[in-house]
Amino acid sequence: MDNMAARVHEIRREQWLPRPRREIFAFFSNAMNLEILTPNWLRFAVLTPAPIAMHPGATILYKLSWHGVPLRWKTGITRWEPEHCFEDLQISGPYALWHHTHTFEEVRGGTLITDHVRYSLPFGWIGRLAHSLTVRRNVEEIFDYRYRRIEAMFG
Repeated sequence: MDNMAARVHEIRREQWLPRPRREIFAFFSNAMNLEILTPNWLRFAVLTPAPIAMHPGATILYKLSWHGVPLRWKTGITRWEPEHCFEDLQISGPYALWHHTHTFEEVRGGTLITDHVRYSLPFGWIGRLAHSLTVRRNVEEIFDYRYRRIEAMFG
């Protein structure tokens, strides 16, 4: 990788819930529920009118505020396998790359959710510095918050 190439970072989280996969997948397949799973400090809102039909090629537009900077984010559904998995890919937004795979497995009478995100930042060394100073921690905080919210609702 040359000095100007964006470094790809990854975060992987797993969470087991004592609920049927069909129920858990139904919750995650409703894009409006992202607002429930996102920390308030991001001021996150889905702008695409509900209901959003989920399928490969579906797009969803959001707004958020990161440290006071208003941002728009557009993602596209690139894979959709009901009750098993789906993937979204940033079309436009704050990242050079954001690819999020959500999987749902029946395990021990419940559901194992796995989130795997590959992401990178724009702006070369400035993006790498921002990642080390704040972005990595913020992404982890978002997924920590998400874990706690899901546990409170389904655990």
